[in-house]
Amino acid sequence: MSGITYDYMEQYIRSLIEESSGELKQLEDYAIENSVPIVHKEVRKFLEIMINIKKPKTILELGTAIGYSSIIMCKASGDNCKIDTIERDLNMVNISKANIKLYGYDDRINVLNGECTEVLKNLHGKYDLIFMDAGKAHYNDFLPECLRLLQEDGVIIADNVLFRGMIASKELVIRRKITIVKRMRKFLDQVSKSKELMLSVIPMGDGIAVITRRRSYE
Repeated sequence: MSGITYDYMEQYIRSLIEESSGELKQLEDYAIENSVPIVHKEVRKFLEIMINIKKPKTILELGTAIGYSSIIMCKASGDNCKIDTIERDLNMVNISKANIKLYGYDDRINVLNGECTEVLKNLHGKYDLIFMDAGKAHYNDFLPECLRLLQEDGVIIADNVLFRGMIASKELVIRRKITIVKRMRKFLDQVSKSKELMLSVIPMGDGIAVITRRRSYE
């Protein structure tokens, strides 16, 4: 379990979500067999709902892995969007590209190889939705570039922001994860105190942050 909510709540919430089928089920099975982290079941559903509400035409993803969440978002849009997704691990780039091509999404999902901080600097388009799911210790580094690339009414969704509960509770912090915890707390603190941004943190999966610009601010 994620460690950020009661197990019985998490189990019940997940019981309300239909099981995946087709390519998503195949990708989930691969992720389990090969110990590749992908978004939690409830986060998958949250992304689908947000895309149905927002109806983004352009999406940027930080952290591709095997292409699972990119395919989720593309399917949720009714194949009516373009997705750029960044992945630093060349092995994951090759696997994700193969999966994306296999399931017929290669004309809508573009995989970019490189460190997020470097790739972001070289992007110049505008995105309706940005999904941050890369190095948790670097969300603060990603944020300025993501805001530069975000449409005025765009939305940023950041995953893993409660990091197994460690962000909210000192008692849960594992010594070797202190740097990640400190940096994630700084990220959330910075966004929550911004007069230009609005933040909502949802205790779902491993913690989701939803960020958007205020319509007006002092």
